[in-house]
Amino acid sequence: MPENRTYDLVLFGATGFTGGLTAEYLARRISAEATWALAGRNRAKLEQLRTRLATINPACADLPLLHADIGEPGSLRDVASASRVVITTVGPYSDYGEPLVAACAAAGTDYVDLTGEPEFVDRMYLRHDEAARRSGARIVHACGFDSIPYDLGTLFTVRRLPQGVPITVSSQVRVNAEFSGGTYSSALTAFSRPLAMLRTARERARVEPRIDQRRVRTPLGRLHRDTTTGRWLVPMSSLDPRIVARSARALPRYGPDFTYHQYASVKRLPTVAVAGVGLAGLALLAQIPPARDALAKIRKPGAGPSPERRAKSWFSVRFTGEAGGTTVVTEFAGGDPGYDETARMLAESALCLAFDELPETAGQVTTAVAMGEALLRRLTEAGVSIRVLDGPSDER
Repeated sequence: MPENRTYDLVLFGATGFTGGLTAEYLARRISAEATWALAGRNRAKLEQLRTRLATINPACADLPLLHADIGEPGSLRDVASASRVVITTVGPYSDYGEPLVAACAAAGTDYVDLTGEPEFVDRMYLRHDEAARRSGARIVHACGFDSIPYDLGTLFTVRRLPQGVPITVSSQVRVNAEFSGGTYSSALTAFSRPLAMLRTARERARVEPRIDQRRVRTPLGRLHRDTTTGRWLVPMSSLDPRIVARSARALPRYGPDFTYHQYASVKRLPTVAVAGVGLAGLALLAQIPPARDALAKIRKPGAGPSPERRAKSWFSVRFTGEAGGTTVVTEFAGGDPGYDETARMLAESALCLAFDELPETAGQVTTAVAMGEALLRRLTEAGVSIRVLDGPSDER
């Protein structure tokens, strides 16, 4: 962790919707001894946010405001050099994310974001992992609903299974919430670049170090009905299984042969059909620039639902782990996933990197690898429900 920095952490993109929620969370949770700042390109908006934060925590009235603009690399280098940890909520990350990753990797500054964009994550690995390893920076992507519940939920489950034997984990996610503008924008970007995403993934696979005498698999799985709940399980192809796989490759605790499946849990089969048709149509239209531009206007990053709507939202990810004749069922659950819980997860990730005793890591790393048990404890203490539903509750 870099010493002699002016700030423990800096929040970039705080004037956006999720950024504002993250700032409010930090205003409530951060210790009085911690030093932090807001960064962005619009001074007036930063001042308005600071005034709002001061109503939550009067100490925020003096919160430093830093100039940072994606189009001005020097401003990003200044922010990275002044901070131990930088949080960014500025997306889509494929469009706006790389300059800040580059600045943090060069400065040895820890970095966290909310991306759910596989191509962006792979591209940042190819371009900046080596520099981050040299400088000691920890580049931690996907520190929100993408992909903390899946990554840390799997780690929590694995630690309650026997060691040294093959392990299989499957997850089922249920959500009652509005999807965020950032998630929609990221999905639209991914749908518009399928070939580029595939090429970048293959390039990463060619250069990424292999693991010896261990195997990690994340097969897509098949559509089927859960005999226990009667609900339909729809295979999910997203960033989350890739993050889980990278944690499994890096951590021997996942055993000699690890398999992970991820599913969306839905009540009715027609819902699956309608969703499939909708996603196929979205993917097709995303290939046509005028149609993609029109779609992008439907829900833009930086906007979100009312506090009343978010208060009614919730998510649950249920995990079933099997190894050596032992089965454990766990759950990672919380409130509004796309906004309130995402802000909580992002902020706690940054606080964890800044203040907790953690394993020595550097480069592009996952939340399980970089923070693991420390972040699980933080999230539990912050009100996220992470528990064993059935099977052994103690770590093995």
